[in-house]
Amino acid sequence: MKPVVIGTKGSANAVADESRLAVTVGSGSLRVYATPMMCALMEEAACAAIEHYLEDDETTVGTYLELQHTSATPEGMAVSAEAEIIGVSGREITYTITAKDTAGVIGTCTHKRVLVGSERFMQKVSNKA
Repeated sequence: MKPVVIGTKGSANAVADESRLAVTVGSGSLRVYATPMMCALMEEAACAAIEHYLEDDETTVGTYLELQHTSATPEGMAVSAEAEIIGVSGREITYTITAKDTAGVIGTCTHKRVLVGSERFMQKVSNKA
């Protein structure tokens, strides 16, 4: 991994369409943007923040999320997430992430990802089978 600059940001965008609703993904019975989908969007933003620093076979895997989903988003509304790298300790990268819809903040999170070699990681996973 190349040296990481604290404060680097990444973003991701989505729409609260049918495929991302709580009722569709099984995280509730309402037609609102699902918490698991917000979580995935936040991780996507974190990946975007670190991608410039990764070498050939490197990637990151999520290891920790402390998330608050504070406001519901109606079906059809745009959603975005912005991740900021706030710390690096060895192979561990720490982020703070904010998710918003067009009306304002809908969630916040502290997230950690660990740098891994893709091939080695997948070999360990396949050994479990």
